[in-house]
Amino acid sequence: MTTPAAVRRPSWAGRNYSLLTAAAVVTNLGSAGALIAAAFAVLDSGGDGGDVGLVAAARTLPLVLFLLIGGAVADRLPRHHVMVAANALNCASQAVFAVLVISGTPPLWSMMLLTALGGTGQAFFGPAAEGMLLSTVSGEQARRAFALYRMAMQGAGLGGAALGGLLVAAIGPGWVLAVDAAAFAVAGALRSFLDVSHIPARKPGGGLLSDLRDGWREFIGRPWLWAIVAQFSVVVAVVGAAEAVFGPLVARDELGGAGPWGLALGAFGAGTVGGAFLMMRWKPRRLLLAGTLCVFPLAAPSAALAVPLPVWGLAAVMFVSGVAIEVFGVSWMTTMHQEIPEEKLSRVAAYDWFGSIAMVPLATALAGPAELAFGRSASLWGCAVLVVVVTALVLLVPDVRNLTRRTASKEITGDTARADALPVTPPVTPPVTPAVTPAASADAEGPVGRLG
Repeated sequence: MTTPAAVRRPSWAGRNYSLLTAAAVVTNLGSAGALIAAAFAVLDSGGDGGDVGLVAAARTLPLVLFLLIGGAVADRLPRHHVMVAANALNCASQAVFAVLVISGTPPLWSMMLLTALGGTGQAFFGPAAEGMLLSTVSGEQARRAFALYRMAMQGAGLGGAALGGLLVAAIGPGWVLAVDAAAFAVAGALRSFLDVSHIPARKPGGGLLSDLRDGWREFIGRPWLWAIVAQFSVVVAVVGAAEAVFGPLVARDELGGAGPWGLALGAFGAGTVGGAFLMMRWKPRRLLLAGTLCVFPLAAPSAALAVPLPVWGLAAVMFVSGVAIEVFGVSWMTTMHQEIPEEKLSRVAAYDWFGSIAMVPLATALAGPAELAFGRSASLWGCAVLVVVVTALVLLVPDVRNLTRRTASKEITGDTARADALPVTPPVTPPVTPAVTPAASADAEGPVGRLG
């Protein structure tokens, strides 16, 4: 009589990968609800929409200011130490925020300060987390590992937002913020068990500024890299303005209120999960070409809002755009994993994040004046056209069209360092160095991929 073989994890789902994925799921569940809770905490304290915007801006500003420094620090220090320290800061700031909300009516300045501390933590966490994830998986299965990681995060974010909304209504925003603080504590504890023995010791460098310059040379020396980051600085900005400013207005005036808009956003989230599932099976040979072609559908939600389409049509468009952005996101992560050296992952990730979010505050601030000057429909059509134009321009870059997925020379298991790769075609850029996700998207405290 034979006994069934023990159920084993796939070779690419080693200890570090499992810890990172579990921690990301925990924090996404908590943070997705906390975003809703923070907005209602401001409103419940007597604030208005402008105050909600100020609190959101308070998170974005330190994120922009400290991202590049965070990337350099994460490449100088053990990344898991940076991640745990950032989680501790996020846990403390959310815990104090929760206590203030539960115990009374916190002043606006205190909510802005605590949110700014959270943004500072994210600025250091994000580049370290991307570098850690991309140095954890190896060989041909990297694409599947990234897809599963993103699918888990997107699913957790989708569930967290739905659960958070219910909990805010049932027990109040302060307790939801407390749950998020606990989630950061659990995630930090999980990340403290990461094993970094496979990562080579960092060589002494020339200081923080020298590291930043080195990261810039790495970034600017690859046309496909800076071209796509420049593209997404526009795409993320206009899509963010369309969905954060125009979307709720169209829903209120044309679709029947917040419910239909929530359904559309839920369809987008479901699409991202479906796109990640697709990328666990599909292996596009020309990674960046396949990913960039999938950016064109991101123009569709703005066009659908400009018409506007009925709720079912808008939801269908949002679902397709969610699938498309995940195809891009996994392709991008796989490309960065293949092309950027391990010791420079976090610095390059920081430039990627910085470029992707730098124009978001400007775009959201200009959305209102654009509506007054050109009208809502014309402004939304303008958003759609900008997405199409900048994406078409990126396809003019030869490296974007020609960079090819490589096959691993050997299969690597667990959490060992990446294998040498045998290029299917000669590298399209000089071998200046190799790995990272566009992030605009990202879990509330880690990498997800632009618009994810």
